Amino acid sequence: MLIDTHAHLDFPEFAGDLDAVLARAAENGVGRIISISTDLESTGRVLALAARYRQVCATAGIHPNHVRIDQPDFLAELRQLASRPEVVAIGEIGLDYHYLPSRTEKEDIVRSALGAASLGSVELEIQDEALKAAQAAAFEQQLELAEELDKPVVIHQRDAWDDTLAIVRKHAVRAVFHCFSGNAAQAGEVLDLGHLVSFTGIVTFKNAAEVKRTAAALPLDRFMVETDAPFLAPVPFRGKRCEPAFVRRTAEAIARARGIGIDRLAEQTTATARAFFGLNDSVSRG
Repeated sequence: MLIDTHAHLDFPEFAGDLDAVLARAAENGVGRIISISTDLESTGRVLALAARYRQVCATAGIHPNHVRIDQPDFLAELRQLASRPEVVAIGEIGLDYHYLPSRTEKEDIVRSALGAASLGSVELEIQDEALKAAQAAAFEQQLELAEELDKPVVIHQRDAWDDTLAIVRKHAVRAVFHCFSGNAAQAGEVLDLGHLVSFTGIVTFKNAAEVKRTAAALPLDRFMVETDAPFLAPVPFRGKRCEPAFVRRTAEAIARARGIGIDRLAEQTTATARAFFGLNDSVSRG
């Protein structure tokens, strides 16, 4: 059995055929799917999915790209949601500097975060720092919540490696760095802190040789596999909607790179995921 440790089943891409998507996952040996939250509304949706489908588990968290400079208080509501037994982790949370005002061309994201139409370079740099501070504050609050509730953490970081690690080091949490695409040295930093990484279909891409080498070199019990569906479909499905069934392609690619059978890799990554998320019959209901 495989566990897809990171998918967004509540996203609109799955609204029309989720039953079929889950059936295909089961046909490909995917017995559990962790449906990841991105904000308070998303948390409500993934909780509803976990209640409806035996193979789905939920997380609760605010994705950094959903954090605003004038972020309203979310902690009380998030605590209430995250305290539910169906929630197996806090996440995805972290830092994302890819869409900072001075860097992004996606004006809808800028306007949503800033409430501004256009700014000069100096003003953009000021807004960069303000948005970084807001993300860091939300990240810290959610890490503290994870400590309070004794739940593991699913971390998102993009273009913010050093700052993310600096914050994580301050907290006694168990974390997985999802969609890991760094090098072996960076993976070593994560593992040295006692945390895990998780690999997506990126390991099947032709231009991702370093990620594949990293996946081949890590201890077998220190990583998990995921799809990040509906994003990052593996070869040969690139450009199409990704879905949990495709986690098998990722697992097969890593198994080949390591020179082991898919059954061995599936057995260990499943055991790692069960231990990390605390999966058992009462939680995963299947």
